This record gives sequence, structure tokens and C-alpha cells, in this order.
Amino acid sequence: MNYLKTGMLLAGMTALFMGIGFMLGGEGGIVIALAIAVAMNAFAYWNSDKMVLRMYGAREVDARLAPTYYNIVARLAANAGLPMPKVYIIEDAQPNAFATGRDPEHAAVAATTGLLEHLSQEEITGVMAHELAHVKNRDTLIMTITATLAGALSMLANFAMFFGGSRDREGGGIGMIGTIALMIFAPLAAMLVQMAISRTREYEADRIGAEIAGQPLWLASALGKLETISHQVDNPRAEANPATAHMFIVNPLSGVRMDNLFSTHPSMANRIRLLEAMANGENVNAGRNRRRVIGRSVLPASGGGAAHARRPWG
Repeated sequence: MNYLKTGMLLAGMTALFMGIGFMLGGEGGIVIALAIAVAMNAFAYWNSDKMVLRMYGAREVDARLAPTYYNIVARLAANAGLPMPKVYIIEDAQPNAFATGRDPEHAAVAATTGLLEHLSQEEITGVMAHELAHVKNRDTLIMTITATLAGALSMLANFAMFFGGSRDREGGGIGMIGTIALMIFAPLAAMLVQMAISRTREYEADRIGAEIAGQPLWLASALGKLETISHQVDNPRAEANPATAHMFIVNPLSGVRMDNLFSTHPSMANRIRLLEAMANGENVNAGRNRRRVIGRSVLPASGGGAAHARRPWG
């Protein structure tokens, strides 16, 4: 299913590229736009994960540099039956995290310093289990390609101001009104494509992440904290690159931008409610399958048992 969604996404973005190319350069513009789209799709497949990590200044760490964080990821990867991903830290005060990579063999997870400072080990475990669920579902390929192509589509729309204006003076083109409309609606179309990838992948990653960690309330507690703190702390890199916002576990945008009108994240209250239902032993249908949470934790027993897992962490 993820491969089908990826193919549909690439086809949709390619069609948008070709449509803009036709508006800017006629039949010749279609050929040029198609060539650009093919090149961008290929480049995004092989390199978009590296671009995103570089964009956020992520630095790779190991068991020596960040032992607690690294070992949590290692235990979770083993629990999920995944290869050990590369582990990164982003110097940013906003608590957040994301996963990237075209497949589980080339995956990476990244957490901000704000997340590692504000959350407990249990909450960090819940968050990183969620990110590894994206890796397990191969959502990371879709997310990285979407971020790359949405940004490229926005840039192509901006080029319309120059090339569209030039062709208009020569008697062709789409005119100034058409150019302005293109600059507005092309980025909007890119955002709609991001939304169309489906918010349900977040619900599914929450469910599978809870199974990997073995304690749904760890992620529920983390989401509550992240929702509160992330709205109080800006993420300048995310504000400068809103096309990558959908990759994070919580929306990193401040909400003052127009980009935030079209949220790629489901309701936090609904996510927490479903996780609490899992903790109470209820079957949660986040897709076609109904599963119960795996009844073991990746962290050493802390002596509190279930009661310890249910109390707020912090």
C-alpha cells in the first residue's frame, strides 16, 4: 500500500510540474518540466533524507556521545525487528523528533535537544518508538520525497514571476494575473498533496509505536508535553522550511504562518485518547487490522509495574 501511495504521490507531483511547465512555456515547457520532475524524483529518492538532516543541522551520535538516547533507540529497533538506524541530535529548543530514510536499511531518527531535555526516559522511548513505526511502515520514503518535491514545486512557481513575465512581454505566457495565481495556488496544491498522503499514518504509527515500546501511556504523556511546549518555543528552521513540517511527530510551526491553516497532523486529543484506550486493554482500529499492545517494555523494570507506567512522567 505504501508503494502505491508513493507512486500516486510522484505521479501527482509530476503532473503539477508538467502543468506549470505548460503554463510557462507551452509544449516545450512540458518537456522541460517533465525532465526536471524525473530528475527531482530520482534525486529525492536517493538524497532527500540527507538533505533534511543537513537542513536541520543534525549531528550523528553513538553510544559514547549520547548513551541513554542511543541505547533506547537500539532496544526499540531490536524489539521492532528493524536494523539499527542512524541516530541524530538537532540543536533546537523546541521538543520534537522525526524519522527519515528511503527504507529500514537506510533509516535515521532525529530528536531535538529540547525533546531530550524536557522528556523522561519513558517518554523519549514512546516518541522514538513512534518514529521507528514510521520506518517499519516505510512512511519515511513518502515523507522525505513529499518534503523535497513540495519545496521544489514552490520554487518552480516562484520562477513563474520571471519567466512568465518575460513570455508575457513577447506576446505569450499566462499574463501577470495568471502568474500571481500560479504563485499562490501551486504551493497550496503542494500542501494539499501532503495532506492527501493521509493523516491516518500518524494514528497507525502511534499504535505500532505503542506496541514496540510496550507502554502506550509513555507516548500519550509525551504527546501532551510536546503539544504544550512546542507551541511556546519557535523552530526557526521549520518556519523557514514549512514543507518539512509534516515529518515531525508534532507540528513544529508556530501557527502565525498561513502554512498552518492546513495542518498535516491529526488532533492531538484524539491521538492521546486512542493511546489511553490501548493502555486500558481496548482494541484500537487504526487501519484494517485490530491488535493488542505488546505486553513488554524496552526499559528495565522500575519497580512500579503498571501503576508506574500510568502516572504522568516529568
